[in-house]
Amino acid sequence: MTAVASYCDAKAHHGQWIVRIEDTDIPRIYPDSEQHILKCLDAFGFQSDAEIIYQRHRLDIYQSVIEQLKQKHFVYACECTRKILGSNHIYAGTCRDKQLDFQDQAIRVKVSDQNICFNDRLQGQHCANLQRDLGDFVLKRRDGIINYQLAVVVDDYLQEISHVVRGADLLDNTERQIWLGQLLGYPALEYMHLPLAMNHLGQKLSKQNLAQALDLKHAPELLLQAIIALGQAPVDLDQPDLMLAQAVAQWDISRIPQGTTLQSIYQ
Repeated sequence: MTAVASYCDAKAHHGQWIVRIEDTDIPRIYPDSEQHILKCLDAFGFQSDAEIIYQRHRLDIYQSVIEQLKQKHFVYACECTRKILGSNHIYAGTCRDKQLDFQDQAIRVKVSDQNICFNDRLQGQHCANLQRDLGDFVLKRRDGIINYQLAVVVDDYLQEISHVVRGADLLDNTERQIWLGQLLGYPALEYMHLPLAMNHLGQKLSKQNLAQALDLKHAPELLLQAIIALGQAPVDLDQPDLMLAQAVAQWDISRIPQGTTLQSIYQ
């Protein structure tokens, strides 16, 4: 659904649709998972308009951006472990003024007590106060893993992304990314967060909830199902690339269902 919506929205506005493999959490990568993702996209007729980049190959770039933030004193080293933090998800700034050495420590970015708001193209205005809602957040873990928030902000800038279309489960990430972009002087982006397909238990379809993989032998039928779930006018059942071309010609975001979830559409 996200691929359909982002592709149609980009193409309907004469833009480029770009595939990026976001795999900075290297220990959690499933063998051959990236090849499977690309095979799925190909089966449904999606073609990236730019070279596909893999974030695990760009760790030096992200580290150089962290060095920029260090020079501006926007980040600090943190020795807090999960045991120390406990169940409190709001970081209290315990290490902010300790001036710890960065070696072998987590790196957190400083946030401020202010509202960050953006106007989502589908969900409307969304605001968060990062200090009250989250606290200073991690950009690089103690084990060296680069945080998703930093990597996507840097790559969006370097790839000259203007519009982001993604699932509503990432809605609450957006203020963090806006904050990082502001610290780095990057241009603001446009966002659209799509309602999530849920099962009959109200759970998001995901590996964590044991959702079944798509059967690529039925790509046209599944593509039509996604288009209809997004509230769009039906297309003729045909080859996926022809179906996508028809979906692009008919694309209308005002028809996408309101809210952040689509209940019991898929089982």
